[in-house]
Formats: sequence, structure tokens, C-alpha cells
Amino acid sequence: MYSGTQPALAWITGWLTKAVYEPDDYSKFLIPLSLLGIYLIRGAGSFIGNYFLAKVSQRVVHTLRCEMFNHQLCLPNQYFDNNNSGHLISRITYNVSQVTGAATDAIKVIVREGVAVIALLGTLFYLNWMLSLIFLAIAPIIGLVVNYASKRFRKLSKNIQVSMGDITHITSEAINGYQEVKSFGGEAYEKKRFLQASRDNLRQNLKMVITSSINTPILQMIIAIALAFLLYLGLEFLDRMSPEAFVTYMTAAGLLPKPIRQLSEVNSTIQKGIAAAESIFELLEAEPEKESGDKEFERVQGRLEFKNINFCYPGTDSMVLKDINLIIEPGENVALVGRSGSGKSTLASLLPRFYEGFEGQILLDDHELVDFKLTNLRSQIALVTQQVTLFNDSISRNIAYGALAEASEEEINQAADAAYALEFINKLPDGFATQVGEDGVLLSGGQRQRIAIARALLKNAPILVMDEATSALDTESEREIQGAMEHVMQGRTTLVIAHRLSTIENADKIVVMDQGRIVEMGTHHELLAKQGQYYQLHQIQFDETRVDENSDESSKV
Repeated sequence: MYSGTQPALAWITGWLTKAVYEPDDYSKFLIPLSLLGIYLIRGAGSFIGNYFLAKVSQRVVHTLRCEMFNHQLCLPNQYFDNNNSGHLISRITYNVSQVTGAATDAIKVIVREGVAVIALLGTLFYLNWMLSLIFLAIAPIIGLVVNYASKRFRKLSKNIQVSMGDITHITSEAINGYQEVKSFGGEAYEKKRFLQASRDNLRQNLKMVITSSINTPILQMIIAIALAFLLYLGLEFLDRMSPEAFVTYMTAAGLLPKPIRQLSEVNSTIQKGIAAAESIFELLEAEPEKESGDKEFERVQGRLEFKNINFCYPGTDSMVLKDINLIIEPGENVALVGRSGSGKSTLASLLPRFYEGFEGQILLDDHELVDFKLTNLRSQIALVTQQVTLFNDSISRNIAYGALAEASEEEINQAADAAYALEFINKLPDGFATQVGEDGVLLSGGQRQRIAIARALLKNAPILVMDEATSALDTESEREIQGAMEHVMQGRTTLVIAHRLSTIENADKIVVMDQGRIVEMGTHHELLAKQGQYYQLHQIQFDETRVDENSDESSKV
């Protein structure tokens, strides 16, 4: 509607020229009314086009954002290991906004100005096809300029997206690690990192502006040369056209540069959108976690068997686990101990299938893990890690998180009480409704860990994995929770990864790992009697504990 009125303005101009030389009462009223009608149609077309294109494009962006977020939740651990969070967040925020520009302004300009160019060229060829051939002559030149600019725009757009990801990543790291930044005097270093990333982004954006600023005048100059030549030929052969047709023709030709200029300017927006779309669909096409099994059980017994397990992280050649063979009976409490880097946490992470591609077999109740549905397998395992993750919500919602959201207040209270968290929760002003802040920043490390333990207890899964779960607790609190945990462990298969050996002395079986291998296995007393690696670790910790106790007694004196 909007674009179709462009040639009509040229025809009215020609009609007006005829009315000047051959005045009549008919034209006096019809020309003004026609002009009003044209602008009424243009206004209506502009409104309808702007609104509905925006509506469609915003829905596209909304759908893309939701699909990207949902797909990220289905990606394996390996994907997050290989991509930093700043760049992933930048794709959902900045990159999608670039697609918005291509899906709104660019499409609007392409359709509106593209139809205008076609309509104006149609008018020119209709009035004088021989003169209009000049536009066909300059078309290849315009095509070459646009093609070069498009490649340049797309390359710069990708660079801008990478630099925006760097800015987001550096900002996120500095905010999340603000305590380390302040305590280690890292302010100057972080400022320098951010300045370099922002400068790079500024440099790439300026290159984009320079390319766009040069591209438009070049195209305008090419068109101006064509129009000048056209005007010369029109005046040269003026006697072959009526004044009305000549004015109409030249008006239509004069209207051409504006839509062509706008089409050339929107090219940068289009290329930004294409470059952003490439990164978006790269994420959407990333292989999700493999759902290889179909077996589902309401509640497993909890018998675990590791058979000849060898594993190295994707993209590396170093074996993290080597020839692991281990059987854990239902309800058995097994502790994994060893020096840092011995493979304890890696072995535990294979249970919920956070990582695939290991050699050997892991059996749960004599069924291979790969035969289970992922959601069903993970519903059988309660996991508490050293790095507690809490969400910016209430304590109650953090304990009853995700699939536990339907838990009753009584069940939440019982879980908190069992984790010795009820004591500090009741002292808070809002109790269970207290907001914990981003990642639980408003709570102490011990309090955060107690909430994580309460969450695991509320899940009431037949398999419990405790990966340094009590590391942030003081000795007294740890002993209290240890008593509760021993009660909770009854009837559950429990895998405990512990640094403090004093907390796993009552384990049914202690597995000692070193450099990815199982080097010793037995009870606490059996392993001490062997005087092997466990004995050495125990002696080191015993000496450290004795030194600490002596220091405490000296300070009291």
C-alpha cells in the first residue's frame, strides 16, 4: 500500500504539469483530492506494515530465545566445559537482538523500498523503455558494490558478536568474583581487561560505520551519474515526449535514489542478522544429551557395579579413570578417598551420566546406565557437591527445587531439620521465606551447604552421592550432621567423597584412589592395618589435627 503510491506521485506531478498548460475545472478538484488520497493510503499502509511486521518479528525473537534457553538445558556437560557462560548469555541477549533488527527494520525496508523501486522502474520502462535501459547498464556495478559490502558487514558483525561475548564474560567473572578481585587487588587488572574488550568492540563498530558510510555515497554517486546521463538524454530528445510525460518520467527517476539508498543502508542490518542467526543456529543444532534408553523404574534397589571403566574427558588424551572395578551393594555406604586429582569426583559424575563415552560398563540393579531414561536415572540419585548452587529465591523454594516443588511444608521442615538447617532458618526474620540472594550470597558457606543437604534429603532417592558435602561446615556442625546423615543413609546406597577421613571411619567400604586407579579397598581398620596409602593419608591428617588442637590450647592459655 505504501510503496505502490510512489509512482502515483510521479503521475500526479505530470498531471499537474498538464493542468498548468491546459487548465480545467475537473483537474482543480481532482488533483488535490488525489494527493490527499495517496497520503491517506500511505499512512494506513505504513501503520499496518509497521505494526504487523513488529508483531511477527517479536514473536520470532521470543520463540528463538525460548528455544535457545530450553536447548541449552538439554546440552551435555561437555558443551558447557568448552563454551564460557559470557558468550552463551550474549547469544541469547545481544545476538537475538541483532536478529530482531533484521526481522523488523530490514524486512520492512526491503519490502517497502523494494516494491517502490520495482514500481518506479516499471513506470520508467512504460513511459520510455529505451531511456530506461541505462538502469540495466548500472545494475552489475551496483551488484558488485553491494556484494563486497555484504561480505565486509558479515565479517565485522561476527567480530562484534565475539567482542560483546568477551564483554559479557569479563563482566560476569568480575561481578561473581568480586571478593577475590578486592582481596587480591585485582581492580586494575579487571579494569584493563574490560577496557581492552570494550575498545575491541568499539573498533569493530567503527569499522562497520566506516564501511556503511562509504558504501552509501558510492551507490548514490553511481545512481547520480546514471540520472545525470538520463537527464541529458531526456533533454536531448525532448521533442519526442510530451511535457506531461517528460515531467512524469523525470519525477519517477528522481524518486529512485531514496529507496535505493535505504536498501543499501539496510544491508548492514541484514548482515548483522545473518551473522547472529548463524551463531544462534549453531547453538540450536548442537547435539543434545543422548537419550539412549527407555527403561523406567519407580525406585531402584541401588546395587551399583563398575566394570573395567576407563575414561578421559572429551578433547583430551589423558586417562582420568583407569581399569575401575567396583561393586556397591544396596544400602551400602562406600567412601572414595585419595589425593586431589585421583578421579573420585569424575567417577561419581559418571553415575548421573553427566559424561558419556567411557569404556566399560556401569550397572544399576544389573541394568546398564545407558538403558535408563535420563530423567528416570537422575530421579534415583540425590547429589550434594562441594560447590553448592542456590537460586535467587526463598530458602523454602531452594530446598523444594524443581521436581520437589510439590513437597509439603511439613516435608520441607523435616528435611531442613535432618540437615541441621532448621536451627539457623528459624532465627532468620522471614524464616523459610527468606531470600538467599544470587547463588546464596546472603548466607554463609555452611548454611548454603546445609540447604543443599536438605534438598538432597527431601528428594529421598535410593542413591545418595556426597561429594565433599560437609567441607564448608565447622567440626561441631559436621559431627551433628554426620549423625543425621548416618541415620539418613540407612536403606540407601551412599557414595561419599571425603577429604576429612574422620567423617568416613564408619563406612562399610573405603575405596582408595590414586591417579585414576583403585589402589586399596577395605574397612577403616583393615586399611590402617595394611599401612598403605590410606594409612599415610590418615597419619598426615592426624598430625595436622594434633597441631591444630595444640595451637588452640596454646591460644587459650
